[in-house]
Amino acid sequence: MQKLLIKNGIAVDPLTKTKVRRDIYAEGGIIKDMPSGQKINGAKILDAQGSAVFPGLIDMHVHLREPGFEYKETLKSGMNAAVAGGFTSVCCMPNTNPVNDSKTVTRFLLDKAKSLELINLFPIGAISKGLQGSSLSNIGELKESGAVALSDDGNPVEDSALMGRALLYARTFNLPVISHSEDIKLRGKGSVNEGIMSEHLGVVGIPSVAEEIGVSRDVMLAGYYGVKVHIAHVSTSGSVDIIRTAKAAGINITCETCPHYFSLTEDALLNYNTYAKMNPPLRTGKDVAAIIEGLADGTIDAIASDHAPHSEDEKNTTLDAAPFGIIGLQTSLPLTLRLYYLKKISLLDIAGLMSLNPAKILNLGKRGSLQNGFTADITVIDLKKEWIFTENKIKSLSKNSPFIGEKFKGIATHVALGGNLIEANP
Repeated sequence: MQKLLIKNGIAVDPLTKTKVRRDIYAEGGIIKDMPSGQKINGAKILDAQGSAVFPGLIDMHVHLREPGFEYKETLKSGMNAAVAGGFTSVCCMPNTNPVNDSKTVTRFLLDKAKSLELINLFPIGAISKGLQGSSLSNIGELKESGAVALSDDGNPVEDSALMGRALLYARTFNLPVISHSEDIKLRGKGSVNEGIMSEHLGVVGIPSVAEEIGVSRDVMLAGYYGVKVHIAHVSTSGSVDIIRTAKAAGINITCETCPHYFSLTEDALLNYNTYAKMNPPLRTGKDVAAIIEGLADGTIDAIASDHAPHSEDEKNTTLDAAPFGIIGLQTSLPLTLRLYYLKKISLLDIAGLMSLNPAKILNLGKRGSLQNGFTADITVIDLKKEWIFTENKIKSLSKNSPFIGEKFKGIATHVALGGNLIEANP
């Protein structure tokens, strides 16, 4: 039976809200109390002196492109990038070709991921057939085949009646619904945040109210039907305020943001930098401050990368023509650690935002804690290591990151998957 002993690390456990130096022992894929008074024979031993030991990080929002767009990313390359980023689990969105709206695609993803023997892959099924927003996918079939949530990410479900039915059906099957909350008509053909930057660049802007109207609608549906909804990639101060108010009113809502929304402003688009084009777009300094405040006060429940690979040819064009999206699996943790070093959030906060809360939101079982009985998915982080994110360090097939050349402090050194230790950044 496989055994693992991680010694001398600082165990950061968001479930018990403790941060203490202690050894972590795992046997048979499960974290267990240290055997008392006896020597542990045959265990793999890692000395984590000076490192933080987190429950395994979970990225609840990634695009791995397979099947159909393997020139951008494959399950293998994406999961390798996830390991380098310190993740033990990733949840892949359904906007592939074919769309993951059936048991066939869900099973393909699970079987392929299992054959790679890397980290956990949790597929997210489509809310609507073909992501078209016209009729619901077979939600029961998706659940039975292994989908952990539903989303039409990239396409908001415009039909409020259909969205309401999706929320009600999903509740029957205990499946979270992850909403891309946006008024697509207001977004129009926008490329960047509407305001000074869009005027400066001479391109069509995306107004912040396009997101906020979408968030408001989904909050109202959740409140009216008494069901749960999860809001993806929150980017505006108005959205944070709406969600904070909804939570105070007792509406069952959770949300996530992404590291780029608390790390960059629309200024990153100067010189028509298509690597900084995403949807929702980068916003203003006021919005960045609101996102950080939302993380600190618990309004925002999770941090997800929204890892969205695109080829160099696709991004090497005009702002109008370039696709939305950036890669983020390898920069998500170090960007979040910047908030820790700025004393905006604590290590316990980070463990909650990137491990425990995603596990709870998506019902991923006994994950998100280092307590006895939990799955031995673990991330070991050297908090002091300084390094530069260069293109040759990128594990993804695509290189579309605005953070290339950035200097970071803190990096994952190892991950354990069910007690199986993997070196994250050799």
